[in-house]
Amino acid sequence: MLDALHMKLVGPAPYFDIQLGNRLNVFTGDNGLGKTFLLDVAWWALTGTWSDLPAFPQRGTQEQPEISYLPSGKSGPSTAPLTSRFDFSRQSWPHPQSRPGMPGLIIYARVDGGFSVWDPARNYWKNSKVKGVGDPDLPASYSFSPHSLWRGLEEAGETLCNGLIRDWVTWQHLPKQQEPAPFTLLCDVLKRLSPEGEEIRPGKPTRVSITDVKDIPTIALPYGEVPITMASAGMKRIMGLAYLLVWTWYEHIRASELLNQPPIDRLVILVDEVESHLHPQWQRLILPAIMDVSSSFGRSMHTQIFATTHSPMILASLEPFFDENEDRLFLFKQDQKLVDLQEIPWAKQGDAVGWLTSETFGLRQARSRHGIQHKGTRTQCPGPFAFVRE
Repeated sequence: MLDALHMKLVGPAPYFDIQLGNRLNVFTGDNGLGKTFLLDVAWWALTGTWSDLPAFPQRGTQEQPEISYLPSGKSGPSTAPLTSRFDFSRQSWPHPQSRPGMPGLIIYARVDGGFSVWDPARNYWKNSKVKGVGDPDLPASYSFSPHSLWRGLEEAGETLCNGLIRDWVTWQHLPKQQEPAPFTLLCDVLKRLSPEGEEIRPGKPTRVSITDVKDIPTIALPYGEVPITMASAGMKRIMGLAYLLVWTWYEHIRASELLNQPPIDRLVILVDEVESHLHPQWQRLILPAIMDVSSSFGRSMHTQIFATTHSPMILASLEPFFDENEDRLFLFKQDQKLVDLQEIPWAKQGDAVGWLTSETFGLRQARSRHGIQHKGTRTQCPGPFAFVRE
């Protein structure tokens, strides 16, 4: 878990100083101001790895760029922030810890459809300094492209993940077993992430090619069973998230059994543009559902969420659930050449239109730009299809 992030001379602003919520942190603001950048830095602070390229420091200044963060664990927050200063000679950010301080399971859903996963039972030994203990050659984290998420992830000749297609079918065909049965979890998570009456329900696996002998999972829709490879982009986004949640938890349970240790009870989920590809019917459900879905893994699970959004529907959906003691809303704003990140006091706006015209989105009216009234006149659209009466 993270309690705070502090950045100096890195990213789009000279300084960022963020006190984070214990449960939910939502970041909004215009394009290009640093929302994805902040999630990348949070992932690095929690795991010691970068999901993609390292954060780019500002140059041409006498001060040294730095990233500080305040982690928290079972015993509470650290007594002092941990700080990394950019090493220009090595072009890298040295992590202030030899390995992360056991923050919990970390899942990062990227906007391109890829995912990153860090598991203390499967990645924690990397770079261990324990004297006399040989480190297994474990991956620093798991990084999935949209293709490897569905088809499988391999490294150095070893299968790290079978992929959504193969695991779905394998789990579905497993004989009845003790909990947590992965297919039961998958069905439960898919149901929680879907609107009532439009639940994603697994159908019977089917063959879709005369050359590819794999069975492909299907989902049962009102007009028939559809192979998941032919599902809509929005449903693929939901299925990918549901699968990674279940795969991460199930494999963590299996690894914990092999290590003869109890499973972790903390989960951090980072989601970039949580509304991506989703109809408003799904947008108004998705974030409350993610907040709730960890209960499938046990009632004692403590979950912290970081989410970025451009959607007023996402914020409207939080009104019944937002807790000012545990949750935070942040706004990226540009003031001339400077980017500022502010915590916005939570205030219910009533609906998506109210949010569009609130300080968070800052629109004068929730309508077409060419339909806005200016001093008693209506602007006209000048385009090639405008008709002019002479």
